[in-house]
Amino acid sequence: MNTIENRNIKYFSISNNDEAWGIVVTTVGSQLIPKHSSYPRSQHPKSHIFNPKNGRVLKEYQLIYISKGGGYFESQSCKRQRIEAGTMILLFPNEWHTYEPDIDTGWYEYWVGFKGVHIDNRVANGFFSPKCPLYHIGFSSSIIGLYEDIVNYTLEEKAGYQQIISSIVLYILGSVYYKKRNETFNDSFAVNKINEARTIMKQEIENNISPEGIAERLGVSYSWFRKMFKQYVDVSPAQYQANLRYLRSKELLDTTDMSIMDIAFKLNFENVGQFSTFFRKKEGIPPYQYRKEGHHIRK
Repeated sequence: MNTIENRNIKYFSISNNDEAWGIVVTTVGSQLIPKHSSYPRSQHPKSHIFNPKNGRVLKEYQLIYISKGGGYFESQSCKRQRIEAGTMILLFPNEWHTYEPDIDTGWYEYWVGFKGVHIDNRVANGFFSPKCPLYHIGFSSSIIGLYEDIVNYTLEEKAGYQQIISSIVLYILGSVYYKKRNETFNDSFAVNKINEARTIMKQEIENNISPEGIAERLGVSYSWFRKMFKQYVDVSPAQYQANLRYLRSKELLDTTDMSIMDIAFKLNFENVGQFSTFFRKKEGIPPYQYRKEGHHIRK
């Protein structure tokens, strides 16, 4: 794979094998924009030429991290906003946008461009949206380190480097999403209650304690508990418990010689038929078949 380099900016030609990975990196770079200077300072290929007054439309995603200074951002789906150091900007393909540093502060920016079905799927499933392109993650030396890791791999250009740098991009995206989820759910009382509930569920997986019983033990109403739990964990308390029972049943099938009937009663199913139906819905096969195939694989 060849790269086009200009100072600290790199653009990559992408092979069919790279695209088969599901995500590819198209560009990476960083630059300091001093105060009272023009922007952008570096030249870019025709496909990435940028004039802040007119904005631009890309055919790829970009993650731009502002580590110092401040400025402004605007896009087709987001009104003009002031951005400060510690802001991550996610640009979307086919979405008009513009951004620039404040003339009185300048800024330091890191960026990486990428595309592929892996990120398309995440956008389609609502993890990221053009309506919310700004993430205030604060100053993060670890995020800067990830950008630098991408650059270092590209400098070596060893076989398979496109696969590892694109995986680093997914890690950055995961970090941004993680910070966003936890910052939007800043009710420490609710988080503590949810964590306490999950501990109870794990410790008493074989005691068949109901979600209503857990809420009572926590000293909160069930309606509040169910609402907060689902917002934070993405599934209801009952679904979370069902997943724990499912994982515990697989563990017992894999690591013990207990009969399927004994496992069913140990996990508080009314009968073997109910357990088999439950397990088949989760695993796709009944428990006796799962155990048989598991023993066959281990041999």
